[in-house]
Amino acid sequence: MVKKKDDIPEWVTDEIQNAKFKKPEELKRTGYILEIYEADNKMDAQLYDPVEDGRHIVTLDLPKKIKASDLERGVVYEFVFDQHKAPLSKKVTEYLQKEKEIDMAAIYQFELKSLELLDVDSDESAADDEE
Repeated sequence: MVKKKDDIPEWVTDEIQNAKFKKPEELKRTGYILEIYEADNKMDAQLYDPVEDGRHIVTLDLPKKIKASDLERGVVYEFVFDQHKAPLSKKVTEYLQKEKEIDMAAIYQFELKSLELLDVDSDESAADDEE
C-alpha cells in the first residue's frame, strides 16, 4: 500500500486511540446549545467561559436521564459536566505540531451530568438598570 503524504503514522494514531484518561474533573459553565445529535446522544454547546484547552465549543455526551427532545437550542443553560483528559506524549505532541501544525497536548471528552435553564431576561434587565 502506498503511503499518502497526509497519512498520520501508526504510532501516533495508536497513542491517540489508546489514550488513558485521568480521573474526571467536574466543571460548571454557562452557555447555550448549538446542535443536538439525537442518534448519537450528544450535543454541541457554546460556553461563555472556555474549558482548560481554551475552546468555547464542546461536544457533550448526554446521560440517559436527559432526553435530547427536551432540550432547546439557543437558550442559556448552566451545564455541569465531567471533563476527561488524556495527556499525549511529548513525542506525539511535537509530531502533531511540526508535521500537521496541530496544537494538541491532550485528548478531551466531556460528559454532561446535569443542566439548568437560566432566566437570562431578568439578568439583562438588571444589567440595563446599572448602565
